[in-house]
Amino acid sequence: MIVTLIVLCEVAFWVLLAAGLALRYLAKKPRLGAGVLLCEPLLEVVLLVVTAIDLKNGAQPDWKHGLAAVYIGFTVGLGHSTIRWVDSWVAHRFAGAPRPVKPPKYGMARAAHEWKVAGRWTVAAVTALALLQAAVWYVGGDGDVSSLQAWQQTMLFVIGINVVIAGSYTLFPKREPAGR
Repeated sequence: MIVTLIVLCEVAFWVLLAAGLALRYLAKKPRLGAGVLLCEPLLEVVLLVVTAIDLKNGAQPDWKHGLAAVYIGFTVGLGHSTIRWVDSWVAHRFAGAPRPVKPPKYGMARAAHEWKVAGRWTVAAVTALALLQAAVWYVGGDGDVSSLQAWQQTMLFVIGINVVIAGSYTLFPKREPAGR
């Protein structure tokens, strides 16, 4: 049931995004479009509540409950930037806005961009870690929480990978080709 709900939340995320942007740019109703976009966080609240109810009703915590926490974390950390990115492309395509600026390719500007990306991923992973720890405490000593703890290790790995990537751009900045 949890996996089905996660899939439904992901589909609903993109449907609400499309509907909100269609209202904003095609129907010329920006306030209504913004209202639809503001409904996005409700999806995560529903998923969080259903997951908590499932655990409260005695379900053994497993990878599905961990995946729900990770999904919510990633939506918190990456959802806003995803919405902003799609919005800028739709505004460009349908409202005559300028083409979205591409991230820098070279030097410290690229390193700064990578640190911002790493920051978003870190927020996502830390949010997931907090939700996973809350689930561990919620289940208490009565249940096997090893699958939730495995997800916590994965989130620490995600943070580490992003810090390594951003750090590599800082220590070894990509140089602009000589012909430019």
